[in-house]
Amino acid sequence: MGSYKGKNIVITGGSSGFGLTTARLFVDSGARVLITGRNRSTLDTAREQLGSNAIAVQSDAASLPDIEALAKRVATEFGLLDALFVNAGVTASAPFESTSPDIYDELFTINAKGPYFTVQKLAPLLREGAGVVLTTSVANIKGIEMISVYAASKAALRSMTRSLARELLPRGIRVNAISPGPVDTGILDRSMPPETAKAMKQEFRSRNPMQRFGLSEEIATAVEYLAFGATFTTGAELPVDGGASQL
Repeated sequence: MGSYKGKNIVITGGSSGFGLTTARLFVDSGARVLITGRNRSTLDTAREQLGSNAIAVQSDAASLPDIEALAKRVATEFGLLDALFVNAGVTASAPFESTSPDIYDELFTINAKGPYFTVQKLAPLLREGAGVVLTTSVANIKGIEMISVYAASKAALRSMTRSLARELLPRGIRVNAISPGPVDTGILDRSMPPETAKAMKQEFRSRNPMQRFGLSEEIATAVEYLAFGATFTTGAELPVDGGASQL
């Protein structure tokens, strides 16, 4: 872990899970970090945990006005950015036959449209040499039942990683993606019935070559590498999935 004193970082979806863990890594290393989330109470708790070098902004990744307001707030607070971790996202589980248009629209709006316009609106604030990291998923290359729309939304992000990397290359900005495997951040428990979540977690463990869930800290160190250490890497997706996508 390096020293990031004087660095300015934005993390969407940074109030919980590995978004919060990543924010803590950077704050503990001296950076100023702005995190976003939809829930004011969760944001306030995260802000208390992170301390005075953190700013917590309520912002909905599905709302274009919120994204525009976020860009203005970042410009006011930081001026310029050294790294952007676009992590906000949701999941939902449903059989293909019963997936509704509402579920489809919600997942693509939050997981694909939101990240696209977040990068678009914040890109003018990125310094030359800055790093952008998007959160994809092992689901974007694995055929996993019950999450077809979620997987497709993450596959869209994988494509955007390459396209945005090419678009921002003239400014020296790198764009890469982190592809987590199963990490028990609580999102399954929050988004599914208890028995469904329990069964899915057990299935994830049994299918994973390492036979376990990943740790939030393992994701955070991978984000750190892509954001700052991988200075000759752009357009890439880094799997942090216990070998699930490789073995």
